[in-house]
Amino acid sequence: MMKFLIGLFSGLFLDSSPQSRGIASEAAQPNAGQARHREAGSASNKAANSLGNPLARRIYPVGKLVESFVSPLLAVFTLFAAALADEQSIGNFDPAYLILGLAVFSLTFPGRFHLDRPAWRMVSKTLLDWLFLVALLLLFAYGSGYAAYFPEPVILAWLTVTPLGLLGVNALARIIVPGVLALERNRRCAVIVGCNATSRRLAQSFADEPTLGVRFLGYFDDRNGARLDDLEPGHDLGALGQLVAYAKANRVDQIYLALPLGEQSRLLKLLDDLRDTTASIFFVPDMFVTDLIQGRVDSIGGTPIVAVCETPFTGFNGLVKRVSDLVLASLILILIAPLLLLVAVGVKLMSPGPAFFRQRRYGLDGREIIVYKFRSMTVTEDGDRSYTQVTRGDPRVPPFGALIRKLSLDELPQFINVLQGRMSIVGPRPHAIAVNEQYRKLIAGYMVRHKVRPGITGWAQVNGFRGGDDLEHMRSRIECDLEYLRNWSLGLDLQIILRTVVLVFRDVRAF
Repeated sequence: MMKFLIGLFSGLFLDSSPQSRGIASEAAQPNAGQARHREAGSASNKAANSLGNPLARRIYPVGKLVESFVSPLLAVFTLFAAALADEQSIGNFDPAYLILGLAVFSLTFPGRFHLDRPAWRMVSKTLLDWLFLVALLLLFAYGSGYAAYFPEPVILAWLTVTPLGLLGVNALARIIVPGVLALERNRRCAVIVGCNATSRRLAQSFADEPTLGVRFLGYFDDRNGARLDDLEPGHDLGALGQLVAYAKANRVDQIYLALPLGEQSRLLKLLDDLRDTTASIFFVPDMFVTDLIQGRVDSIGGTPIVAVCETPFTGFNGLVKRVSDLVLASLILILIAPLLLLVAVGVKLMSPGPAFFRQRRYGLDGREIIVYKFRSMTVTEDGDRSYTQVTRGDPRVPPFGALIRKLSLDELPQFINVLQGRMSIVGPRPHAIAVNEQYRKLIAGYMVRHKVRPGITGWAQVNGFRGGDDLEHMRSRIECDLEYLRNWSLGLDLQIILRTVVLVFRDVRAF
């Protein structure tokens, strides 16, 4: 039975069609020198065409696609199965389950088998991810009243069966996938040209991601052996001049060119020589000389471009982010309306002055915005010219002000800023203008955090970097902000929101 499953799934983890093999080198032309000059002009067009169709140029096997869909589809399937078991007939199937199924699929995609983790970590990660999803769904179901649309026995059966199914699928994948990848026809041999920090990260990725099905053979580099002593035994395959002969003799499937960007002449020579092989060739630019934010390859009018620093909220991601902000902010404002009224009354009774005050902050793209807050102090400092950090026991903060600051209730009016489009629920926290102007001169990349809308809460806040304006604390906060920009996903936003709710009641740094 296991052999049958391995044989069945092996086709999913390897597409042997010519299109999936990347850039297959053609036979060398008689006059290589003329060929190089003749084709140099059209090289950018060919590259742009390939970049414009990323699905046809995927390096990763179809197995990654299967991994992404299995868990989300299983969660939806068990939901529908539980609903049909309760309804007894397809004709009685409630369309509300379709909406819930779509939400579940969106929140669980892409799925992961966690093959790169020990078995116990796979179990814990699977269960924690499921508990996180359940907590989120129950929060909105009972908060919005939609829980009444779904029979309790159906939901309980689904919540019980699904995690068991997910654990079963992940455990089965740990058995099947290594067997699939062990088949010789499914293993693609790869070499890397150039041994540097970038190429070593790539080699480590091959080792860490077994679903790639890549057997890394080693490096080709013109440096002498003494400079490559720290390589694993057998990974120093020789100089660049030996690459073509080695690729032919050892049926190398993939060649990754990781030479520095300044080695253009050597790259052209290598590409010419490699045309006499059938290997797929990939260029690995050493873009880690700078700190990539949402780095990706694209094309404009047939001209290839590389994004080095870009917002994650372009195209569909931007729509998802904005719609989720609008929906969540609207629901939250409806739920907390009575609390807003109580806090406003408390602030008015606390000390003379307005219940709300407005602060100027930097928003998206560094443009100045107005941010709303409940007044928690006896003064209403704007922070545009100077800013005095609030300290524990600060005489400017009355007892009621200290309470709403401790529970972050003073930030609640910023959900109105979210509806206005000035802020997002999750994002880098906006700093006072004076603080921005001070630290943008001291911390490299400080202003990159303004590539997105500022947030009510953020990755820095849930990782312990709330408040405090000393240099080291601010460096850590900015690094968290940039990490959020690099790795944004809707799931990460929802995780930050839930962690913020928990943190409100246990954050010892809040005052």
